[in-house]
Amino acid sequence: MKGFGRFVRSVLVLAAVEVCLVCCDITDGNAEHLKREHSLMKPFQGVGSQWDFSGNTLVTSSYVRLTPDERSKQGSIWNTVPCYLKDWEMHVQFKVHGSGKKNLHGDGIAVWYTKERLHPGPVFSNKANFHGLAVFIDTYSNDEATDRSFPFISAMVNNGSVSYDHGKDGRSSELGGCSAEIRNREHDTYMAVRYSKGRLTIMVDVDDKNEWKECIDIGGVRLPTGYFFGASAATGDLSDNHDIISMKLYQLMVEHTPEEENLDWTKIEPSVSLLKSPKDNIDDPTGNFRSSPLTGWKVFLLLLCALLGIVVCAVVGAVVFQKRQERNKRFY
Repeated sequence: MKGFGRFVRSVLVLAAVEVCLVCCDITDGNAEHLKREHSLMKPFQGVGSQWDFSGNTLVTSSYVRLTPDERSKQGSIWNTVPCYLKDWEMHVQFKVHGSGKKNLHGDGIAVWYTKERLHPGPVFSNKANFHGLAVFIDTYSNDEATDRSFPFISAMVNNGSVSYDHGKDGRSSELGGCSAEIRNREHDTYMAVRYSKGRLTIMVDVDDKNEWKECIDIGGVRLPTGYFFGASAATGDLSDNHDIISMKLYQLMVEHTPEEENLDWTKIEPSVSLLKSPKDNIDDPTGNFRSSPLTGWKVFLLLLCALLGIVVCAVVGAVVFQKRQERNKRFY
């Protein structure tokens, strides 16, 4: 039994180590991997050299206001330095707030990694036929028939051939999404966008719990290097203050195969390998992306539960067997 007990303790220690590794999957913001040339932070001294802004954008020492809480405003801010990292993670601290009551505010913020920059258009003040990645923090539903809850965060990868359908909130071209209560919060709200080895993961921290919650996780995503990071926002008949507090880009230290290293990553065409058309990606009424696959975290939890179940059964069986042996000895 002593040997078995040591085995059980070893299994539990290994399980705890695995849990720590998975929980640390989203970077903790280690400064040594922070890429300042692609980051926007207080007091925003890089604005004007490494960042350009347009429209109604207002830069202060505490925040970058893309739009004020007024009708028909547009604003954006764009990094002037193209990003040549193959694996990266962008942390965005933002704040959406205004005087409008429930369902009487809009339109939201978009975070971009695209070939084009400073191209005004109808999609959160950017062009509709973009090349690259867009993450939309949409605060107003334009589709009266929708069954999802807003604000809603979604992602889209485009090679310039698809136009974002604003009337349907981009539903036909989205990769997935989640509802998130991000408006008029008294605490900080964050979003993390990670791209690594062909996998796009989007996490949010909007409940003041200092922990990331998964929103989107999808593989088969191909994004080139040499694109630009940016953020934009727009208001229409309804409005809000759309503020960027910080945008911090981290380099992820990931090994690639020799074949991947020899690729010209600047020539990759933005694409997603899906088993079905994005138009079939329909959400359930709760706002959860129904067709998203099991993530590594979920698979690990299932395996861990199965392993712990086996260990518990083995321990119980061993205890029962030992008691029976002791009972049998008393009969002799």
